[in-house]
Amino acid sequence: MRTDYEAYLRDQRGLTEATIYHCVSFLNRFMTFRFGDTLGNLNDITPHDIVDFLRKLRSGGKAPRDKTAPSHLRNLFRFLFWSGKTKRDLAVSIPRVAQPPRSTLPRYLKPEEVETLLDATWSADPTGRRNYAMLMVLARLGLRAPEAIAIQLDDIDWRAGTILIRGKGKRHDRMPLPKDVGNAIVDYIRKGRRGTSRTLFVSNKVPYRPFADSQILNSALKDAFERTGLKPPQKYVGSHLLRHSLATDMLRKGASLDEIGDVLRHRSRMTTTIYARHDVDGLRSIALDWPVAKAMSRRAQGART
Repeated sequence: MRTDYEAYLRDQRGLTEATIYHCVSFLNRFMTFRFGDTLGNLNDITPHDIVDFLRKLRSGGKAPRDKTAPSHLRNLFRFLFWSGKTKRDLAVSIPRVAQPPRSTLPRYLKPEEVETLLDATWSADPTGRRNYAMLMVLARLGLRAPEAIAIQLDDIDWRAGTILIRGKGKRHDRMPLPKDVGNAIVDYIRKGRRGTSRTLFVSNKVPYRPFADSQILNSALKDAFERTGLKPPQKYVGSHLLRHSLATDMLRKGASLDEIGDVLRHRSRMTTTIYARHDVDGLRSIALDWPVAKAMSRRAQGART
């Protein structure tokens, strides 16, 4: 069943290898929870079993608004029903995680703070060269962390100066490769990278394998904050911070929301509009007058006449 599930996630859902890895992990955890060491009849699984499993995860200290477990379980039960392994679609019985409306602006760093962190990352050893190249890719291209660790050596067209980005849902986009990013990658390949993997960023430990997840990027960014003494704009330091910083800087330099959406490769323009709240002056210029203010203005004009 595991092999069929992996093929379904890859071919039907278009998920990345890192996401597939975590989905399969939840398959194993749930089946062990429900049946123990020996797999039983899948049609014996009930909605109550799913709720009990989620409650057990919550008791382990997981954040109450974490959507990871319900999302992975939904993929699992959609597969079981799609493949005919269960008679009913239990995915519809998985409770949705309540999410409050986003009321805060995306956290970001000033351009000079980004440069300070990048400078603090580089060092004349394989780890420093690799981490610097990884963070440069995030800071200059606005990539998501999984997209950065998915880059292959063959994705870079050195003659054309472009790089292929493997995004969500098997979406592939070719983007210009900035000179400073290219220089950082070349420095890493020539003086820091080892092994035979075709994945660009690999572990510095034998056998120099690609990373299973993108935690390495968060760790590199955390180390940079500690070295510089800069205070992160939020408690959780994640690599998405560099993506938000790039978008905010573009907005303040006059880029349109459509241009920002193209760089970040957003599928929906609505996703990009969260950055508009940073441009307070721009929002004021298109804001409509309050009806009360208009009425008062008309009354004042009438009184003068």
